[in-house]
This record gives sequence, C-alpha cells and structure tokens, in this order.
Amino acid sequence: MDFKFFISIFATGLAIGGYFPYFRDVFARKTKPHLFTWLIWLITQTTATVGLLYGGGKFGSFSLIAGTIIVAVVFLLSFRYGTKDITRSDKLVLVLALLAIGIWWQLKNPYVAVLMACTIDGIGYFPTLRKSFKNPWDETILFWVLMAATDLLAIVSNAQYNFLTVAYLATLFVANLSVALVCVLRRQVVPKKA
Repeated sequence: MDFKFFISIFATGLAIGGYFPYFRDVFARKTKPHLFTWLIWLITQTTATVGLLYGGGKFGSFSLIAGTIIVAVVFLLSFRYGTKDITRSDKLVLVLALLAIGIWWQLKNPYVAVLMACTIDGIGYFPTLRKSFKNPWDETILFWVLMAATDLLAIVSNAQYNFLTVAYLATLFVANLSVALVCVLRRQVVPKKA
C-alpha cells in the first residue's frame, strides 16, 4: 500500500480523535465554540475540500472530508453551547466573510477560489482568537494542537504538491497553532475563573 495512504488514515484518525476532548469540554461547558467562526469554517472547508480534490490531493482530502462533517456538528452545537460573547467586530467579520464567500463562489478560477478560501477561513479565526485572548480558559488547547498536527500530516499525505493541495491546509495549520499559542500564552496572565 501507498505510504501516503497510511499517513492520511493516521491524520484522519487524529482529526476525529482530536474532537473527543473538544466535544467533552463543550458538553461540560468548559469550551464555548464561537458560532460565527464555525459557520465560516463550515462553508470554506466544504468548498476547499472540493478544491483539494480538484487539485489532485487524493489521500490528503480524507481528513478534510471527515473534518467538514465534524465542523457541521460543532456549528450546530454552538447554538446551544457556544459563547454568548459576540461583539460588533465579530459581526463585521461575519458580514465580510459572507460577502467574500458570495464573490468567491462566482469565481471560475480554482486558484483564486482557494486563495479566497484561505483568506476567508483565516478571517474566520478572528472571533475565536479574540475570544481566546480574552478568555483563554474557554478553549481546549489539545484540540487545536491536534488539528494543527492533522493539517501537517494531510499536507504530507497529498498525492501532489501544488497551490491547490497545500495552501488551504497550510492556512489551517498556522491558524490552529495560533489559537493554541494564544491560549497557552494568555493562560500565563489570565487567572482561571472559579
């Protein structure tokens, strides 16, 4: 069997397994997903997964396909278990992202579409980064680290390496690692609520 296939299976298992501590903490109300972030991610990840398949990513798409399904579940859970701390800047980010998504879907160029997906998805992290900076104890650090590892493994398991197969996964890697780092650093100065 192909080595990249095994890496992809491992990455997919890691992606799925990485959500277990996240779901545990969501149901325990320790982690509060941001509705706007997860909506943006659902739209962009679905479209980026199609782009990765179009670009020949093959095995590298396995973890994104599984992740897209789980992102949909987290989005639905965020209505009940998500943060109620939604600011004007969060609303502005959502409107800008939705406008960009509308433009993006009209594009006929897969390269520009993937670039837009990277940009929009990156923007989608801002509400969660803002929330994590303010309340670093409201996120599950292990989840974000596991998602970054999954993204890195998905890049390695791609059948082809090109802009369409690497850009989106690289964006996710940097963004997931950023959320984890913000939480780790801010927990050093923000006391845990009783």
